[in-house]
Amino acid sequence: MRTEHPRQYRDTKVDVKLVLSALWITMLFVFAYVDIFGFYRADVLEAALDGEVATTSFAVNQAFLVFALIYILPPTLMVILSLLLKPRVNRIVNVVVSALYATSILALVVSEEWTYYVIGSIVEAGLLLAIARIAWTWPPPEPAPALSVRRNEPAALWAR
Repeated sequence: MRTEHPRQYRDTKVDVKLVLSALWITMLFVFAYVDIFGFYRADVLEAALDGEVATTSFAVNQAFLVFALIYILPPTLMVILSLLLKPRVNRIVNVVVSALYATSILALVVSEEWTYYVIGSIVEAGLLLAIARIAWTWPPPEPAPALSVRRNEPAALWAR
């Protein structure tokens, strides 16, 4: 009779770059869904149909849409930049961009009355603060292990 052993799953270490990229993606999903859910609100829909942004004095025009695009481009680009930038630059860019966006999101939610929007903004800010913390505490590079060569090994004979 065979005894069953419970499977032991090995936890693998996830690279810091992948974690940062995944956090940026998650933050962007929350950001997008908060805005998408806004279109279930009558005031937002009516304002959009009138070419305005609800609860503001902004008109939806070329300038507004260009500004909105410029606002969303940095966090969108951070998804790929977090994977491609060298660790030193990556760390600085992630801390700065996430801190700026967390500040802007919290500033924009101050007078908000809709609970879903407040919760979404808090989650976004929390994700951005997690990005800043992970980037700030980025582990230093590990030194390469020293090569130990014995005298009788062929590599030691070639080095002479």
